[in-house]
Amino acid sequence: MKNLPIILSSLSLVGVIALFVMKMSNDKSRKPTIVKTKDITGKEVTVAGSKVAFVDIDTLESNYDYFKKKKNEFESRQKSIDAELEKLANSLQNDYVSLQKKAEKGELSQAEGEAAQQRLMQRQQELELKRQNLGTKYLKDQEAFNKEIHDNLHDYIEKYNEEHGYDYILSYSKDGSILFANKELDVTMDIIKGMNSELNADKK
Repeated sequence: MKNLPIILSSLSLVGVIALFVMKMSNDKSRKPTIVKTKDITGKEVTVAGSKVAFVDIDTLESNYDYFKKKKNEFESRQKSIDAELEKLANSLQNDYVSLQKKAEKGELSQAEGEAAQQRLMQRQQELELKRQNLGTKYLKDQEAFNKEIHDNLHDYIEKYNEEHGYDYILSYSKDGSILFANKELDVTMDIIKGMNSELNADKK
């Protein structure tokens, strides 16, 4: 699950930031427009220039119900995979030790020993193949989930912005490319509330 926040943090719209800077620098003679907006407490604030807001991705991860649910499912699945592979590996190791002891006691003929060793090698190969297949499937499902979250966020922001009319809605995360974000421009909880409401509506 370590990949989830990393991939989600890629929602940081560096290109949008660049466009914003270019737009402002190419139109320095234009008088800044005065925009009225609301902060996270609902208080109206005045912002000069383009109408900008941001979504805190870390907060989104912690409060978007669907993300939390799927994250728990992935974590449980990872634990189940680890437990299954560990059980198979331990069984293989125990059978190998048992074979060694029988060989030391002279309880196996050369042909029996070679056949048993061949079976253990085959099981080892099957275990490695299973590990690879499970890992590949897990990563593919994780990538599909990350894309789904990305699409859900962008789809909702488009609908949200039809009413609010922002010029830019940026993404912010603690380790992202935006070093500072004015809290008065934070619309994260509005976005989370709306996305959770849509999720609950879909369940009904």
